[in-house]
Amino acid sequence: MTGNAKRTASKRTAGGGTTARSAGSAKSSRPRQTAAESSTSKNASQRIEKKIASLADWRGERLADWRGERLAEIRELIHEADPEVVEDWKWMGTPVWSHAGMYVLANAHKDKVKLTFFHGAKLADPAKLFNAGLSGNKWRAIDFREEDKMKRTALKALLRAAIDYNREHSVPKSRGSRLR
Repeated sequence: MTGNAKRTASKRTAGGGTTARSAGSAKSSRPRQTAAESSTSKNASQRIEKKIASLADWRGERLADWRGERLAEIRELIHEADPEVVEDWKWMGTPVWSHAGMYVLANAHKDKVKLTFFHGAKLADPAKLFNAGLSGNKWRAIDFREEDKMKRTALKALLRAAIDYNREHSVPKSRGSRLR
């Protein structure tokens, strides 16, 4: 084989098989299949539902599932504030909600549920809901602990402000699931 001859390399595909491709080409000739397009993967909404259901943890002798309940409450509020929301599943297990771009994500931690706004530093927060990530230049978050009461009206207003920000600015778009 000459130095100018193209070598082929095996590349593992999403289906588990391999395909041969030219070492000189940067990408395969067919478009990359996203998780949302995969026939074997669950859509984002189903994954979020499964995540909520799985958030039950044992504390001593009792089951404490407040994080799942809180995440479900947050999700419901997001849908109330934004009926056209797009749900997505990113970063190997993070629910993300988009409208004209990603605007909020949620993560359950051991002692809190964190609701992070992508452009939170640009949003007015008259009710002072943001209590985490306050020194950042872009993101702001709300840490909900078990004993915290959710200020639904103020949170809805903040969610709508995030959507308005996305509509007025060029933010990255997301491909997700509109199903719920």
